[in-house]
Amino acid sequence: MRIAQVAPPFESVPPARYGGTERVVSLLTEELVRRGHDVTLFASGDSIPKARLVPAVPRSLRLDPSCRDQLAPQIRQLEQVSRLVHRFDVVHFHTGFIHLPLTRHLALPSVTTLHGRLDYPELTAMMGEFSDVPLVSISNDQRRPLRDAAWCATVYHGMPPRLLPYKSSHQGYAAFVGRISPEKRLDRAIEIAERAGMELRVAAKIDAVDREYYDREIEPLMRKPHVRYLGELGETQKASLLGGAQALLFPIDWPEPFGMVIIESLSCGTPVVAWGHGSVPELIENGVNGFIVGSIPEAVTALRRTKDLHRAGCRATFDRRFSAERMARDYVTVYKRLRDSVRGGGLEARTA
Repeated sequence: MRIAQVAPPFESVPPARYGGTERVVSLLTEELVRRGHDVTLFASGDSIPKARLVPAVPRSLRLDPSCRDQLAPQIRQLEQVSRLVHRFDVVHFHTGFIHLPLTRHLALPSVTTLHGRLDYPELTAMMGEFSDVPLVSISNDQRRPLRDAAWCATVYHGMPPRLLPYKSSHQGYAAFVGRISPEKRLDRAIEIAERAGMELRVAAKIDAVDREYYDREIEPLMRKPHVRYLGELGETQKASLLGGAQALLFPIDWPEPFGMVIIESLSCGTPVVAWGHGSVPELIENGVNGFIVGSIPEAVTALRRTKDLHRAGCRATFDRRFSAERMARDYVTVYKRLRDSVRGGGLEARTA
C-alpha cells in the first residue's frame, strides 16, 4: 500500500531523546517499510526515516528556540499533505485534532490515532462535530470519555524485539523513566524506593511548563542519597538502565492512554509496579509481569516482591503482545478496511 504517516513536528522521528508519539510513528513507519509498503513520512526535517521524508520545518520545534509561532508549521504541514494526497491509498494522522477539518476534504480514506488523554470536557463537544472521522485508540480505556466516536480499532504500541534486549539478571535498583510532571508522580517513586531501601535511578525530561513544579516539589527530593538523576537518555542508555533494574516504577496519577515505558521495560525482562489507572490493567498481568497497586505501602511491598518474578515471563509477554510486527499488521488491517469501504461506496467505522 501507499501510506502517508503524518507526525507532529515537535520532535524528530525518531526523537533524539524523549518523544512518545514521534517514537511510535518511527517504529510503525520502519516496520511498514520493512514489510514492503511505500511510506511517506510528514515530519520535521531532522527526522531520519527509511521512508520518504516531507519536512514541514528544518528541525523539530522543541529544539528550535527561534520558532515563535508553533502553529504555523503545523498548518504548513497539513497543506503539504493536502497537496500530495493523490499519491497515497491512505493517510494516517498522529497530530491530535488540528487536522480533523482537513479529513472531510481528502479524496481518500484517512485514520487518526489519538495518542493523548481524552477526558477533557471540551473535547466531547469538539469530537461531536467529527463523529464520522475514523479513529484508533491506543488502549480500550482511552476511549471511555468518547464512547460514541467512530472507533475503528484499538492498536497497542509495539517495538522491534532487539531494540531493548532482554537481560536475565538485574542490579537491584528501581527505575523511573518519563516526564517529570505532576501526573507522573516521581515524588511517589522516590518515596517508594526509599521505604523499600533501594536506589532509584531517574531518566526523565522536564518540559518548560513543568519547570516550576520541578523546582518547587521535585528538586529537593532529588537530593536524597538514594536518588540518582540521569537526565534524558538515548535508546542505548535506556536499554542499559531498564535492563539493569529490578523493577520499573510507574506510579501515575492520571488516565495514562498507554505507557510506552511499560513495554520497554517488559522487553528488557524487567517487571513493572504501577498504579491501576488508564491502560495499566490492559498491559500488566498482576503477579506475572508486575504488580498493580493503589497505595504507597502496597507499592513498597510489591517492589520488594519483584525479585521473585520471572524476567523471562516478562519478556514473553512483550513478545506475545507488543512487537512492532503485530502493531504494523494491526494497522494494515485498519488501512485495508477503510480503503475497501471507500471502494464499496461507504466509509463505516467498526467499533473493535
